[in-house]
Parts: sequence; C-alpha cells; structure tokens
Amino acid sequence: MKKIPALLILNVLYFLLPLTSAARGKYVVDSMESAILGEMRHFAVYLPESYDNDTVREYPVLYLLHGGGGSWGDWGRVGNMVRIADQLMAAGESRQMIIVMPDAGTTLMTYFNGGSWNFEDHFFNEFMPVVENRYRIRAEKGSRAIAGLSMGGQGSVMYGCHRPDLFSVVYAMSAYLYRMEIAMFREDNPVNRDIQQRVEDHNAVKYIEGLSLDEVSPLRSVTWVIDCGDDDFTYAANVEFSLAMKEKGIPLQVRIFDGAHSWEYWQAAFRRALPYISAIL
Repeated sequence: MKKIPALLILNVLYFLLPLTSAARGKYVVDSMESAILGEMRHFAVYLPESYDNDTVREYPVLYLLHGGGGSWGDWGRVGNMVRIADQLMAAGESRQMIIVMPDAGTTLMTYFNGGSWNFEDHFFNEFMPVVENRYRIRAEKGSRAIAGLSMGGQGSVMYGCHRPDLFSVVYAMSAYLYRMEIAMFREDNPVNRDIQQRVEDHNAVKYIEGLSLDEVSPLRSVTWVIDCGDDDFTYAANVEFSLAMKEKGIPLQVRIFDGAHSWEYWQAAFRRALPYISAIL
C-alpha cells in the first residue's frame, strides 16, 4: 500500500478543519426564466446553516453583485464568500442572512437598461420577486442590503439611488462609477462600447451632483458605504462620489485601505461588509 506523505495529510487537514469545526451554510445554484431578457438566467444563493432546521423563520437578504466580465459564480468560486460567511456567522460576528448573487451577463455585462438587454427592469420586476418568494426572505426595506465590486459596485450604488425605498444599506467595493480608459474595455469592440456607454449614462458622480433637494431626501434613508483600496484605479472616482454625497448632505462612510483592484481586496472587503450590514438589517 502506497504511503501518503505526512505533509500532504497536514495540508488536507488544514483546509478541512475550519469547515468541519464551524456551522456551515449551503451554496445553492438556481435559475429562472426571464421574459424581459428572453432567456434562462442562473444565480447563486447562500443559505445560512439554520435555514433547513427552522422552516418558519424569515431572513434578511444581501444582494451581492459581481464585477465586469464576471458572472453569478464569481463570489462563490473566487471570492471565498461561503467560507467567510460561515466563519463570521459561526463566530457571532454576523447575523444569519441569505445572500443572493445574480448574473448580469457575461458578454454584454451591464446592470442597466438599453436595447434588448434591460437588466435593471429584470432585476426589480422579475428577479427580486421570484427570489423573495422562492426563499424565506423578509421582503422589506429594513431587511435588504445590496453590495457589489467594481461594475457591481456601480450597480449597487445606482440601484440604491433609483430605489431607496427597497434597500437599507448600500455597500460599494472598488466601485467603477463612471467610464474610464481601461484595457479590458477597448472601445474598438462594439460590445465594449455599449457597456462603457451604459456605465457613463449612469455616471454616479454626475447623478448625485444633479439631484434636487426633493430628490436627495429619500437617499438619506439609506446607509451608504464606500470601500476602496488606495492603489485602486477607481480610487479617485470613489473619492469624487463621496465628496458629491457630502455636498448634498447625504451621510455615508468612506473606508480606504491598502490594496488594489483585486480579489484579495474584495475578500477582505466582504469580511468587513458582512458584520457591518448585519448590524443594520
């Protein structure tokens, strides 16, 4: 019988112990047919460890958005969100909640409406009602939060701006808040031109600067958080957005840490975000 090296056994135990010693949630891959988008849409849902044991309890929800060129699977596959959520909830640092990860598309990746891809209409008119009916989500403003990274950060900010009646917390990580000249969106590609134009059409800084006093008032009912690395190419845009919010008298928290536009940063940001959001929901 071939012997297994002791070092390999230790490495396996190192990764298994944190998972077996703490309560574990469930990562569910789900789907729905979208009449608005004209196709089947997949998404992921994290259910806390108590979900299957308590069949009556309703839970607060965090909608967690992926970044440009990404998909519904990113937070689970690369973002390590299941392990982080399990650890925080088992330690009592976060309350038990449901986390929903939608898919804004992988070719025309945008959270906004335009042409035949009206994702924002899909999100509010189809996706949220289906998810909140299918899972035991407490469907009220005080129990909902939205967060996201990069383009998902812009999506979370603008969804909070468009529907402040639905969310109590917006937590934007390294938010890509307006069009920038970056390699992944070369504009000689017509798809990239469309994506970038929709980003600019929803320029978050200009949006806030253009609000009237009456339009500002509902945004004060939302808790806003900006979380960005000091070496991130979106840093200046996030600072500009924060200053625009301050100028309009909309309270927000600004969290700047060492880091760049990377999954290492977003994993750390998610670890910060979950307890903070949990304390409000």
